[in-house]
Amino acid sequence: MSDSKELRYENSVFLNCPFDDDYQPIFRAIVFAVQDLGFAARCALERDDSAENRLQKLYDLIAACKYGIHDLSRAERHSVNLPRFNMPFELGVFFGCRQYGTGRHRQKVALILDSEKYRYLEFITDLRGMDIKSHQDDPQKAVRAVRSWLGPSPERIRHHGADAIWRRYQRFENDLPALCRKRGVAPAELTFPEFVLHVQQARATIHHRAG
Repeated sequence: MSDSKELRYENSVFLNCPFDDDYQPIFRAIVFAVQDLGFAARCALERDDSAENRLQKLYDLIAACKYGIHDLSRAERHSVNLPRFNMPFELGVFFGCRQYGTGRHRQKVALILDSEKYRYLEFITDLRGMDIKSHQDDPQKAVRAVRSWLGPSPERIRHHGADAIWRRYQRFENDLPALCRKRGVAPAELTFPEFVLHVQQARATIHHRAG
């Protein structure tokens, strides 16, 4: 991938997704699919600086990415806790950047996910009429949604089917514990940049073998 600023923007995908433990299987599968398709997965976890303003970090990330994957599945009712609205808020910032930004920001593209196709109408009716994709809390369905969205894009480096991506992801997950043992860490300890690095290395190996 080129180091030019413009190409980084054209291939960067902002991940506006939950980070809780229950969501990790979906999150990791999405990250793998994005990278496997030749794009760069980016999210707030890539920079860990306590002195950095979180909102400014989000603004910077959104400004740096042409694409955005926004999962609204954690905006849900709880018997005790209030719903989490970080993801809908960040989706609004992404849309605002596309609507009121200039130049390349007007070309931003979004994939909106939820656990059920029309559930979002219970809490954000302004999205009515948009093509929201449902992953049904299934990582494989999330991979299929990402592939259908990013795969046909002209910026792709190589075209892959969803089933092939999923098989590669399963092999990667099976190999990851052994790779981590070599570094003396557990898979659960991996930071986001470390996880992405492992995915990049796995992708490079796959394409080297294919070549």
